[in-house]
Amino acid sequence: MPGSLSDITVLDRSPLFAELTRGRAPTANYTINNHAYTMGYYLADGIYPRWATIMKTISQPQGAKRQLVARMQEACRKDIERAFGVLQARFNIVRVPARGWSDEYMYYIMKTCIILHNMIIEDERDILENERNAAQLQIDTSNTRCQVSRDPNEEYAQFMLNSQRIRSTEAHSAIRNDLIEHLWSRAGE
Repeated sequence: MPGSLSDITVLDRSPLFAELTRGRAPTANYTINNHAYTMGYYLADGIYPRWATIMKTISQPQGAKRQLVARMQEACRKDIERAFGVLQARFNIVRVPARGWSDEYMYYIMKTCIILHNMIIEDERDILENERNAAQLQIDTSNTRCQVSRDPNEEYAQFMLNSQRIRSTEAHSAIRNDLIEHLWSRAGE
C-alpha cells in the first residue's frame, strides 16, 4: 500500500533523505511558473508518498496538460533507466543480486561504478574539453558549505523543520501544478 508506515520507514532510513533532513543537501534554487522553490525533487513512480522532494508520475492523467507532463516524466525516467542499464552492461557487480549487502556497501559500489564509468568516458574525450569540465566542477563545488551548530535544540528544531518541508503534501501539489503549467506553456513555443 503506497504511503504506508513501512514505506515511510524505508524512506526515513534512506541516506538520501537523511542528508536532506539534516540540511546537507546541495542547494537548489529555481523558479517554476513564477513561484520560487529551494528544494530539489526526484522523479519517482506511483509507489512513493506525496512529498515535496518526490515528483510522482501522474497515473491515469486526465486532460492534455497532464498527459503531456506524464509523457515527459516517463521519458526522463526511461533516460535514468537507460543510464543504469549502461552501468549494468559495463560492471557485472551492478547486475548481481544485492539483498545481502548493507546500504553503505551498495552506496559505495554504485558510486565507484559511476566514477569509473565517468573516468572511462572522460578518457575518451579531448584533453582540452576535460580541462574545461574539471574547471567548471571546481566552480560548482566551491558553494558547498558546512555549518556547525553549537545548540542541540536549534539543530533539532532545524531537523524537524526540514523533515516537515520534505514531507509536505501541499508543497508536492504546488510543485506538480506549477510543473504542469510550465511544461504546457513551453510546449506551445
